[in-house]
Amino acid sequence: MDYQDNQNKRVREPAAAGAFYPSERKKLAEQVDGFLAGAEKLKAEGRLLGLLVPHAGYLYSGQVAGWGFRQIEENDIETVILIGNSHHAYFPGVAVYESGCFKTPLGEVEIDAGLAEKIINESNLIKADVSPHVREHSLEVELPFLQRTLKDFKIVPILMGNSDLGDIEVLARAISKNIAGQNILMVASSDLSHYPVYEKANQADKKILEAILTGRAEKLEKTVKQLTAEKIPGSQTLLCAQQSVEVLMRVMAEAGVQDIKLLKYANSGDAPGGDKSRVVGYGAVAFCGKKLIGELDLIQQERLIDIARQTVEAMATIGRAPVFKENPAALNQKLGAFVTLKKHGQLRGCLGIFTNESNLPLWQTVLKMAQAAAFHDPRFLPVEKEELKDLDYEVSVLSPLEKINDWRQIELGKHGVEIKKGNSSGVFLPQVAAETGWDLETFMGQLCSEKAGLPWDCWKDKETDIYTFTAQIITE
Repeated sequence: MDYQDNQNKRVREPAAAGAFYPSERKKLAEQVDGFLAGAEKLKAEGRLLGLLVPHAGYLYSGQVAGWGFRQIEENDIETVILIGNSHHAYFPGVAVYESGCFKTPLGEVEIDAGLAEKIINESNLIKADVSPHVREHSLEVELPFLQRTLKDFKIVPILMGNSDLGDIEVLARAISKNIAGQNILMVASSDLSHYPVYEKANQADKKILEAILTGRAEKLEKTVKQLTAEKIPGSQTLLCAQQSVEVLMRVMAEAGVQDIKLLKYANSGDAPGGDKSRVVGYGAVAFCGKKLIGELDLIQQERLIDIARQTVEAMATIGRAPVFKENPAALNQKLGAFVTLKKHGQLRGCLGIFTNESNLPLWQTVLKMAQAAAFHDPRFLPVEKEELKDLDYEVSVLSPLEKINDWRQIELGKHGVEIKKGNSSGVFLPQVAAETGWDLETFMGQLCSEKAGLPWDCWKDKETDIYTFTAQIITE
């Protein structure tokens, strides 16, 4: 049995241990640590958002993979989206292992069920299906590297089957819409050319990697077609998980990634005792950006402010909201947001909805929250037409809520906080700490007493639930 229910938790048992990598815990840890030590951490512009790494047996591709995973050390990554093409099952669409955990000799890695569900819900081409994952090695072999470099991370395992361009576009869009503002790493698992002689593999792989480094998926498609037409002797494939690599490239392009680095290249002929008459190529590529995946660029930020302002002005003057149609994927992400209005620097209204509660595209959330803040905040009278010229607008785009067990985990200035006890709740956005200068205990006391109507120190009560979130704060 390849996976089992253990105390109501599905555990996907190792399928490649003892074949692709050592099955004994200590030996595996030592081997992975050796690969990491044999790689160099390179300087990059911004944060690491994506990796292309190989998935062959560690004897052949482990050192190349080590160069990729060396780059994630000391990164605060919450979830890793692992994507590859199925080697054992032939199926249409996309199969997501949606809940439970994956197990290796180094322990279990929990699946981010919430993110998996959001991605699945984006299209009927994306399905919750564990069966293709049971025997698949290409995602599993990346886990020991992640386990030796990250702490407290989750995964979303995704396999593509008989994928065409439509599947690639659908999956890339589904991922981009649902990972905004989170510390997400996306890893595409793929080897390069299969089975030409050593010199021909080097030549073909160089061209494939050059195409990937452009960041343009269409360039990669064109290069693969050109090389395929050359009918390189012995070549069965030029990029075994081409579709998955294209999904990675499309998501990275949507995130505005421009710093793409080749970290390491080798092929199986370079391994000790490697046969140079029939080789497989391996590459490690890093995708780095200046912002979190899904964060809004300046034009998109300005557009949300425009939507908030135009909505309030139209409602105050003609009694109905304008009609908008927004195409950019970033503005159609299903995210929560707060809209804040200020008049002469003083609060004039502020209401919002959390990402976990919102099923609307971001721009529609901003439209609705702008109306709510201006006309339905119970602390203020509705905004009048005469006030419009004096109003300033602020939009806070929210990450999902995350429950914490210790209030000391809160980082002032980074985290917003929601507190709940019984039927009472209260929220402070991250910017409140900077605006007030409060220390953490004052911040929490004010949140409990002034916002939630609870005792000052209720945050210390074990029956009180505390949630944190982050926000991309957009001001005029």
